[in-house]
Amino acid sequence: MATILITGGTGMIGLRLAQMLKAQGHTLHLLSRTSKPVQPYDSVFSWDVKKGNLDERSLDNVEVIVHLAGAGIADQRWTDERKSEILSSRVDSAKLILEALKRRKQSLTAYISGSAIGWYGAYTDSLIHNETEPAASDFMGETCRKWEHAADLFQPVAQRIVKIRTGIVLSQSGGALPKMAQPVRWYVGSPLGTGKQQMPWIHLDDICTVFSNAISDNRYYGAINASATENCTNREFTKVLAKVLDRPVFPISVPSFVLKALFGEMAAVVLEGSKVSNHRIKQMGFTFRFSHLEEALKDILVAK
Repeated sequence: MATILITGGTGMIGLRLAQMLKAQGHTLHLLSRTSKPVQPYDSVFSWDVKKGNLDERSLDNVEVIVHLAGAGIADQRWTDERKSEILSSRVDSAKLILEALKRRKQSLTAYISGSAIGWYGAYTDSLIHNETEPAASDFMGETCRKWEHAADLFQPVAQRIVKIRTGIVLSQSGGALPKMAQPVRWYVGSPLGTGKQQMPWIHLDDICTVFSNAISDNRYYGAINASATENCTNREFTKVLAKVLDRPVFPISVPSFVLKALFGEMAAVVLEGSKVSNHRIKQMGFTFRFSHLEEALKDILVAK
């Protein structure tokens, strides 16, 4: 079993992934803003990316790093300051770790970085995008490009680099789903904008399994799209969500101009979206536990 360092490990993906890895017998280190103990991590170490501080004991005996740190894309309005924070939290944090590894002359068996389907940009088109395409030129595309470039810089110290382009993660514990479910529960759920924008999604347990596999399976390298088999539009997603919650869908869509007025440029996150191919990960033998939206939502939202 390996000693694994996880950054951003107290978030939705990080905590579930840590539970999986701990059950497999791995030793887990966490880099956090404080060194307060967090279950199920064996050790917690502090860092401050803005100040360039990193407790290098976090790297002791570490063979694999899973880099999930990053300010939430849709947590706040995209001011220039917020955009800078979104980028720095992903890129500068990676560079801080890399500098420490180089000082220590320490190598890794794998460096696994989060990324996002935002690589393909905030556009709705008829294409099915795959991993060979260049990044889009909008804010999300540029952020993902720089995020993945920071991962590629680990080539001198890591035997294998994996960049997992994550779809919309479905979970009860965070992310987009609770925010989408709330108006549906209140009988005012409706599509957003045209409703035609794609919503590539993945169940929390499936995305954590992807990360877990990437740690030990040498077939995982480079960029990998991680979204479930089905592509669906925002209108279709809303309809299935309402069915699972036994609620009607409000017949009038939320106009695009209302969302743009509320969220500014960040409205692109919910008003646009692309189809992405998951052919590569399936070729590597990955089997989605939840490949159909209705069964995924029932697992998360319906009391067992």
